[in-house]
Amino acid sequence: MRLPEEPDAPLQINIVPMIDVIFAILAFFILSSLFLTRLEGLPVNLPKAGTAQRQNTADPIAVTLDAKGNISLNNKSIKLDNLTTSVRNLVASNGSQIIIINADENVRHREVVKVMDSLRQVQGVRLAIATEKP
Repeated sequence: MRLPEEPDAPLQINIVPMIDVIFAILAFFILSSLFLTRLEGLPVNLPKAGTAQRQNTADPIAVTLDAKGNISLNNKSIKLDNLTTSVRNLVASNGSQIIIINADENVRHREVVKVMDSLRQVQGVRLAIATEKP
């Protein structure tokens, strides 16, 4: 109960919780946008190319060759003998598909050619080689 002689407290808007919420939302958008920038494969040292162009595709398939010569299809380890069959199963539903080859710069050229030759046996496949701009 209020007595008539008590002065009214001035109204205040506390903006500290609002600032915390805005910073949390900003951090969420910054972190989520980092995952949208490029196709993530296994971490490899990509070769540098000054004329590299970005390929626009909805859901590319990533084939990664690391420095030790291990092959991965969409971040899952796979043998070269099984690569054609696995890619054929993935492409069967779409018809035409871009496959991005992420080859470490230290991988021997013949290993990359073997993978490309294996992938070209699948109908409707277009190949792209991932690089970094210098």
